Amino acid sequence: MGLSPPVPLLLGLLLLQGVVRPLWGDLVFIPSVIRMSGPAVSASLVGGTEDVTVSLALLQDAEGLLPVPSCGVLSNETGDWSLTVTPSVDSLEVTVRLKRDLQWCASNETDSFSESPCIVQTLLVSASHNSSCLAHLLIQVEIYANSSLAHNASENVTVIPNQVYQPLGPCPCNLTAGACDVRCCCDQECSSTLTDLFREACFTGVFGGDVNPAFDRLCSAPPVPGVPDWSPLLCVQSPLANSPFLGYFHRGSASSRQRTSVDVYLHTDVKDVSDFGYKQGDPIMTVDKAYFTIPQVSLAGQCLHSAPVAFLQNFDVRCATHLEVYQERDDIVNVKIKNGAIGGIVTPKVIYEEATDLDKFITSTETLLSNGSAPRNVNVEEHYLFRWNNNTITEINVKILRAEINAHHKGIISQRFTVKFLSYNSGNEKESSGNPGYQLSKPIRALNTNRMNNVTTLHLWQSAGRGLCTSATFKPILFGENALSGCLLEVGLHENCTQLRENAVELLGSLIQATHVATRGNSDYRDLGDGWLEIIRADAPDTGADPSVSSTNGFCPDIPAQLSIRILISDAGAVEGITQQEILGVETRFSSVSWQFQCGLTCEERPDLAPLSASVQFIKIPAQLPHPLTRFQINFTEYDCNRNEVCWPQLLYPVTQYYQGEPCSQCVAKGLLLVSFFILAVFLSDPWTRMCKAWS
Repeated sequence: MGLSPPVPLLLGLLLLQGVVRPLWGDLVFIPSVIRMSGPAVSASLVGGTEDVTVSLALLQDAEGLLPVPSCGVLSNETGDWSLTVTPSVDSLEVTVRLKRDLQWCASNETDSFSESPCIVQTLLVSASHNSSCLAHLLIQVEIYANSSLAHNASENVTVIPNQVYQPLGPCPCNLTAGACDVRCCCDQECSSTLTDLFREACFTGVFGGDVNPAFDRLCSAPPVPGVPDWSPLLCVQSPLANSPFLGYFHRGSASSRQRTSVDVYLHTDVKDVSDFGYKQGDPIMTVDKAYFTIPQVSLAGQCLHSAPVAFLQNFDVRCATHLEVYQERDDIVNVKIKNGAIGGIVTPKVIYEEATDLDKFITSTETLLSNGSAPRNVNVEEHYLFRWNNNTITEINVKILRAEINAHHKGIISQRFTVKFLSYNSGNEKESSGNPGYQLSKPIRALNTNRMNNVTTLHLWQSAGRGLCTSATFKPILFGENALSGCLLEVGLHENCTQLRENAVELLGSLIQATHVATRGNSDYRDLGDGWLEIIRADAPDTGADPSVSSTNGFCPDIPAQLSIRILISDAGAVEGITQQEILGVETRFSSVSWQFQCGLTCEERPDLAPLSASVQFIKIPAQLPHPLTRFQINFTEYDCNRNEVCWPQLLYPVTQYYQGEPCSQCVAKGLLLVSFFILAVFLSDPWTRMCKAWS
């Protein structure tokens, strides 16, 4: 659909005036012309935006001619339209919004699919400095009455029919209430004239309204290519009304809820059973008969700020929150927690520490200077340690790492919350990763025999802030979880290549400061012979002299940039039916690249960023080699039980060695009993009786 006749005239006028192109100051709207069909549009004003005023004007055409735009009168409120300007980095975000509700537009139209627009106007957004026009944004408004925003679904309760007798949703492509959906030929709100426009391109299948298709086992259904020749012998004679698709959906009786906000409610019915002792998974209670909550991450990845803490369930989560909406949690010192005995109370012991490097916790920070603004404290890490004895809590220790920021800081804060349960008589010994085999998501146990404090583990980077290697923290490698991490190394234009290699090797080597790894999850740290394997280090980089090829400024060959950690694992039996896994070997390998300084138009004396990465891969080795496929299994795939629904080899499955439900003797006895019943039925059948009479 083209623009209305006055718009080309105004575009030509603006080109003659020189206002559509960027004027002095390189100020320009992106885009400069917008076709508006909804209640709001946005554009960006880029360039020198200091001391720039943005205004909105409604252009009234008189006898087909639009007036010359003027920046003398500035206004953000023009009739039914409002203008909002949001500053951002080196630009301004300009939003024009319709203040009136579109319900009146729909109520004025008798036809739900009107061919004429409801609102036709021309708006001009101007950017000026000292009453001098710098840039213009032309908006042509054409809003139709059939907009989905103008039609609200009915709030009445809708009774859903019984899906056993009637298909649920006879027209799934009918998505808009009170309006015609294009290409939806089953939509009853589409007139015959509108349906003729897209009749050749209607939606097909269930989405297009064919909610009761003929299933392939029906005798009246057309043959499907690829089915066996004997398939027609097993077809079903049934009317289409008796379809297997009936009842396929959930059995509902009513739909539509009055409350449409998306809220997360956890345990609305509080049940306090802590007076009789906690069981694993029970929520921890306070003396106020409320749940003791710590922010946790849901399965959908959202951060739930009021999630209950479960007894004997450890977790380590990270939550990202905007500082503008950040709210400090209640002081943990004043919380009194039930210990699991009648009348027993435990008060947490809290230790506060100050964070030094804010770049590890706060990203995209922006400080708005304000006179008299007081600083505020934010908690960046909270570590909870619960001591338990049987079904009671004996002690709670909390360590809070907090940072002091400006009250007008803007950005995203990354918070960490950990909860760990330890036995009351356990010391500071290292927690095991399984007994005896490794458990999934447990840290890899490692030793470094080259130092006194030899207990360690394998790590990956946990980037924060700008992603620099100098500010990155470590996170342990978890058993069974493949992972990839990286960071950025600042490199100068005249960097010494030998020094660069040494820095890269040192950073990558800090992830694997270990010489041995534990085969099992409970290997003894004090006994090197108790299942400890030496790490295989392949292709260790040489950080010596530069290669024979002379290195020029901004180019260094053979820079170690990637560390690959491959861990071989295997099943090592089962304990009480639970499979135990162990580590068979660990190999580390470096990969080198040629680094070159990235210049723009000119090579400035500023540091460039060289990426470093580390990856871990778990490779499972089968305990026994799989049986090779026979020639019959290769050639006749239709008899493969793993690829077909009908499996003839499983006809006698209960009497084969693969059936483990009952002892083999019972299966054979029941099979012989069924065979005897079959022989008895044959002897008592009518044809056999006539044959006996004929012989006699």
